[in-house]
Amino acid sequence: MIDGRRITALIPARAGSKGLPGKNTRDLLGKPLLAWPIEAALGCALVDDVVISTDSADMARIAETHGARAPFLRPAELASDEAPSIDFILHALDALAIGDEDYLVLLEPTSPLTEAQDIAAALTALHANRDTADAIVGIAPLVTVHPDFAVSVDDAGRIAPASDGDFGALPRRQDIRPLYALDGSLYIAAAVSLRSKRSFCHDRTLGFAMPRHKAHEVDDLVDFLCIEAIARNLNMIEDAEKTGALATGTTHA
Repeated sequence: MIDGRRITALIPARAGSKGLPGKNTRDLLGKPLLAWPIEAALGCALVDDVVISTDSADMARIAETHGARAPFLRPAELASDEAPSIDFILHALDALAIGDEDYLVLLEPTSPLTEAQDIAAALTALHANRDTADAIVGIAPLVTVHPDFAVSVDDAGRIAPASDGDFGALPRRQDIRPLYALDGSLYIAAAVSLRSKRSFCHDRTLGFAMPRHKAHEVDDLVDFLCIEAIARNLNMIEDAEKTGALATGTTHA
């Protein structure tokens, strides 16, 4: 809770997954993927309630085993591939009777490396800036995939800078304009803005820059294996960040 405003963490985990079947319950270092955001939310002292939104009774039971509540099952029409995400979020707001000035934290199992300290820092940043912002979302810096380095390919297979310049005019990596991408690591908003804007992302949204290793999402098997390798080596990564060998970013951008 912050200044009397209740904070609910919502974990979405529907049964259907085409990129990596069964990914929400797939084992990651001894516990199912959906347990990771649940444990992160439970570990954040500011969070008052941790709830799963799922259409699967089995997934609800797994979530409860790891400490989340499962007070409802998501209606089938809100669990299809075509259903907009905002619909199940608004369903949860109403089902849980979340007040307009309370905060909702959305943590997806596909971003299992988000930690309690990230949630707390993002909540604190949003609440401190409520005069100019209603939401805050995780973002990651674009470096290797920065658009300044994009190329096009002609019919003969030859590449050219997408910017229409020549390769000699490409900037050095240290000179590129900082750009970020939504990384899915966390989404937080005042309930009133979700109800009115129907999105976490709008003209009153802050960016919360996450460390590079936490910005990975599970969309397919390759993603999962990369995250598994990162999770096995977190101590090494954190040590490298402390010495400046890796870029960090745990403040809002």
